[in-house]
Amino acid sequence: MKILLVEDDIEISDMLKNFLSTENFEVTASYNGKDACQKFFMDKYSLVLLDLRVPGLSGMEVLKNIREASTVPVIIISAKDSDSDKTLGLGMGADDYITKPFSVTEVLARIKANIRRSTQYAADTSNSAGEEETIIEKGGLIINTNDYSVYKNGSKIELTIKEFEILKLLFLNPKKVFTKEQIYSSVWNDAYMGDENAVNVHISRLRNKIEEDKKNPEYIVTVWGIGYKAGDVN
Repeated sequence: MKILLVEDDIEISDMLKNFLSTENFEVTASYNGKDACQKFFMDKYSLVLLDLRVPGLSGMEVLKNIREASTVPVIIISAKDSDSDKTLGLGMGADDYITKPFSVTEVLARIKANIRRSTQYAADTSNSAGEEETIIEKGGLIINTNDYSVYKNGSKIELTIKEFEILKLLFLNPKKVFTKEQIYSSVWNDAYMGDENAVNVHISRLRNKIEEDKKNPEYIVTVWGIGYKAGDVN
């Protein structure tokens, strides 16, 4: 599997490239944003590791260009004190983030988890042909769990894998209130480390896409002090 590594710190880049190579990944290194975009569109990658603070073209611009053309998993590599960068990156479509300093074993685990989810998503979509559709309808929102499509009042809504999984989790369990830990464990299939950013940002991004008024949401309701649940909209 091929990974595009976008990191301007040569020492970190070499460390990751050497380690991932021993795990049978083919790693292409890029040290600036413009070069990263060129390399991304010249080849096919299973995942992108992206440092937001790269020269030439910002990591945010790189992420935007990738998301306009592809749903390939993107993991942000972020400085430990840049929570705003992480939040913005997730909001623009990144799938996960890793803070510096990090361990290479953590990076490997995150890479494998994101590739596994992406591969499963592709397989589920491919195998859905000819199967009986599983349809969830709620307040003008129609969710097809076989082909991962979502429509609202007849118009298709483009969701990322994790956005779709969150929506499906809540709508398949309309009476249950989910904590952020439960949502993270179910959707990310990973141990919850107490960082609420990932869940909060994905819920916010999902609301932006499906709610008429995100300040007064009807489909995804906040249960204060606990978590989230599906709204009672009919």
